[in-house]
Amino acid sequence: MRRCAVIFLGYSFPHFSCHACLGFSPIRLPFLVGRYLSQSLHASSNTRPFPNYSPKKPTILDAQLVHQISNAIKLRHSEPLRHILKPYESKFRSDHLIWVLMNIRHDYKLALDFFDWACLRRDPNLEARCIIVQIAVASKDLKLAHDLICDFWAIPNLDFGVSFPHFVDRLIYTYKEWGSDPHVFDIFFQVLIEVGMLDEARSFFDKLLNYGVVISTDSCNLYLTRLSDNFDRRRISIKVFNEFPQVGVCWNTASCNIIINSLCRLGRVKEAHCLLMQMKFRGDAPDVVSYSTVINGYCLGGELQKVLKLIQEMQMKGLKPNLYTYNSIILLLCKSGKVDDAERVLREMINQGIVPDTVVYTTLIDGFCKLGNIQAAYKLFDEMEKQRIVPDFIAYTAVICGLCRCGKMMEADKVFNKMFSRGVEPDEVTYTTLIDGYCKSGEMEKAFSLHNQMVQSGLTPNVVTYTALADGLCKLGQVDTANELLHEMCGKGLQLNICTYNSLVNGLCKSGNIRQAVKLMEEMEVAGMYPDTITFTTLMDAYCKTGEMVKAHELLREMLDRGLQPTVITFNVLMNGFCMSGMLEDGERLLAWMLEKGIMPNTTTYNSLMKQYCIRNNMRCTTEIYKGMCARGVMPDSNTYNILIKGHCKARNMKEAWFLHKEMAEKGFNLTASSYNSIIKGFFKKKKISEARELFEEMRREGMAADAEIYNLFVDISYGEGNMETALELCDEAIENCFLNRIKKEKQ
Repeated sequence: MRRCAVIFLGYSFPHFSCHACLGFSPIRLPFLVGRYLSQSLHASSNTRPFPNYSPKKPTILDAQLVHQISNAIKLRHSEPLRHILKPYESKFRSDHLIWVLMNIRHDYKLALDFFDWACLRRDPNLEARCIIVQIAVASKDLKLAHDLICDFWAIPNLDFGVSFPHFVDRLIYTYKEWGSDPHVFDIFFQVLIEVGMLDEARSFFDKLLNYGVVISTDSCNLYLTRLSDNFDRRRISIKVFNEFPQVGVCWNTASCNIIINSLCRLGRVKEAHCLLMQMKFRGDAPDVVSYSTVINGYCLGGELQKVLKLIQEMQMKGLKPNLYTYNSIILLLCKSGKVDDAERVLREMINQGIVPDTVVYTTLIDGFCKLGNIQAAYKLFDEMEKQRIVPDFIAYTAVICGLCRCGKMMEADKVFNKMFSRGVEPDEVTYTTLIDGYCKSGEMEKAFSLHNQMVQSGLTPNVVTYTALADGLCKLGQVDTANELLHEMCGKGLQLNICTYNSLVNGLCKSGNIRQAVKLMEEMEVAGMYPDTITFTTLMDAYCKTGEMVKAHELLREMLDRGLQPTVITFNVLMNGFCMSGMLEDGERLLAWMLEKGIMPNTTTYNSLMKQYCIRNNMRCTTEIYKGMCARGVMPDSNTYNILIKGHCKARNMKEAWFLHKEMAEKGFNLTASSYNSIIKGFFKKKKISEARELFEEMRREGMAADAEIYNLFVDISYGEGNMETALELCDEAIENCFLNRIKKEKQ
């Protein structure tokens, strides 16, 4: 960074800021230079001189006292001032302080000691304060000068509006005689910024121009930073960036970085990018911070291609991305659902010697959890701990949320308890996530137990917490209890919102009470809460699952008439309805219509179609749909692979099934128990016993139970091989998994 001290107009030629980025064309730079030269010459010829210092003259008696004090101080050895000046305390006044300082000013330590002694007797006046500041700066003790000014602005009940002009006047008045070091103005400018007096700082900057003084670039950068930090003043920082070079401020790379950040935070990323490109014209090469800030701006806007281009440009210039750069890219990729690519970026980051922080790992963990890839999330979670990066409550909550989504409540509960054992306190979101998971799995007793634990720990359940509980009760058909709970919620001052109503509608639909769900939707409107896309989609889903496609279509028409835009989930509901009703041709037409209208189908859309074609044993159409899905950049998930594997097994395409199994394992996805059963049986039919055995053992390691037919097959094989111990072990396992568990479920 190029450090620029306070400069005088006429003695320093400034570098120009990049006006092209902020509305000026580069072709106008010669004109601006010419304009600046004329302004500078005009300014330097019209600057006023600093005033001469002419303090009040002491009386004869005052002069004698000042002489006595000065001599006593100069002649002291190691004796404290409080002892040698004891005889003069009763006669000492603020005026005497200045007169004595005039006699001892060249002995810096002595002047400071005397000033401290005087301050303990009575508060020095403003002139004396400014004098000691000037002496400190002239002695290159800039820190003390800074502290002395800060101490003044920290005085209780100080009227800033009155004190500011007086302080400025005294500082200028004492400048010529007591220091003549322009750094004093720099320090005062910095203090004004630090205490939040930004308007006064600008006023002081303008006043100094009358004396031909320009504040240093570093101090102006501090001013830019504080303006940028304030949302209401952010635009002013850009204006200042344009104006200050015209009076002699030499902006540097740090200055440009501040403005790039301001532009990005204002959503003006293209202008920030323009400034980045124009920096080289003003002699300040962009650094890692410059690029990282623009990259982050594009990442927040989801513009991946521009991000990749900027990274390539960085590398061509020999600049290595830093932690901030990688964080931004990983977040963008995770938001785009490209979590595998995000993990590859993590590995590249580690290879570059950059240590990831909690934020990077948490972002990736959350991304994998949202995709349902819990195994990959767990792997990263373990990696964090091995790297001694302590997971925070956000990381734990992300894992708990992912496990709850997959219905793995036992594992979620273990992670929750692990939080406590590691001293990490869960917040309202963590509790609510786990409560919602238990509600969705129908374990309402545990959900309410957690609710009570949450309250006892001093956390307040919110609308989302109560909505989850009400939703769980509705799914179990306990609508009256859910209503009582919501009345309790309203009694606590919490208001029902659209999410609460949607959860109730969803709960009623899930419990098969569609009529009451429709009635509730009508009651919503009476209460002034209008149904949204989610409300209609939920009811459409209920009708589709009961095969009432006509009513689902009517709801879609009503939804469109109200001006509500269907989402991809709405179309997925319809797609699932068509497929479940055996209307595959209508499903194909819906997919074609979505693509025509620019509505990008997601994995669920394709999965519905592929599942039904697999059931019909039409693997040709299934494969075409799968290829079309991949060609459009829609990534297969765990469900996709399981559907395809079962379909190929049914069609006896065991090579394809085996290949897909390997591919999904590489991506961190797991086979379901039904997929294991299908692929094992498929290999048996093909007489591939070793492959079948390998998968059977893998299935057992995963803690999954095979069906009775498969147990019978392997019991026979073990018996035929003379391995009675294994045969008996498999018999016991079969009895436990296939018969006892079935009896337990029937009792429940």
